[in-house]
Amino acid sequence: MTEQTPSGVIHDIGYRKYDGARLGRARVARALYAHSLRGAYGLGRSAKAKVLPMLLLGVMCLPAFIIAVIANVTSTITAELPLPYSRYVVVTQGILTIFVAAQAPASLSRDLRFKTVPLYFSRPMERTDYVLAKFAALSTALLMLIAAPLLIMYVGALLAELPAWEQTSDLLLALLGAVVFSVVFAGVGLLIASLTARRGFGVAAIITVFALSFAAVSALQGIIRYEVEDIDLAGWLGLLSPITLADGFQTWVLDASSSAVAPPPGAAGGVVYVLVTFAVIGACWALLNLRYRKVSA
Repeated sequence: MTEQTPSGVIHDIGYRKYDGARLGRARVARALYAHSLRGAYGLGRSAKAKVLPMLLLGVMCLPAFIIAVIANVTSTITAELPLPYSRYVVVTQGILTIFVAAQAPASLSRDLRFKTVPLYFSRPMERTDYVLAKFAALSTALLMLIAAPLLIMYVGALLAELPAWEQTSDLLLALLGAVVFSVVFAGVGLLIASLTARRGFGVAAIITVFALSFAAVSALQGIIRYEVEDIDLAGWLGLLSPITLADGFQTWVLDASSSAVAPPPGAAGGVVYVLVTFAVIGACWALLNLRYRKVSA
């Protein structure tokens, strides 16, 4: 009787088993958050990836520097900044739109295109952890983009010896408004970017939604307010654009200077603006989680 030869051989090639600490979901989510936040400014990536975000940061800070210089030159004439802190975001909303349009697809589309998303969802990370990390990272990146010029204006105001307590309180309120703008912009941008694996399509769609809605709403508000002379109706139209919506929120809740053609119409309008703002953020969060429940391959 002949002896059967084995059909296969297992070779020990020296791999060692991992016997370190299992850090769990929270640590993985924090690592993805930090990686995504660094990536929003091109850190840890090629020099080419740093050009656009750093250029936008510089362009965002340039008007603030000019405002700070003007405040110091005219400090003996006027005791206030040429532009209130709370209006700076809307004045520079085009820069923020470009930043979101560039970084939201960069954060999501590559994972979708190369089908690497399911790798994140292997244990212990859950789909909600992935969405939370991406949402928080882009919101933080936008907040940093907004906060930097506001701090430049604040330093300029203190150097011009404007009332320190007044400037500090105005800055803090503007930063609270910046948080709302950041979360709204990040939510809408990521939701649009998650719908396509093509980065170019995501960029075009985000710019179209933000720029077109803002231009259309502002034009209609101007016509209705100054031609029809119905300021309340013009105020309600601000709900139809993410930019004017967030501006209305900070105008009513934080008593900030409005940059829209028409502010929220009275107390009832202010309450509606607040509710719709939270509804938009919640809807973006829910729809992103729903979108990634369907991503399995």
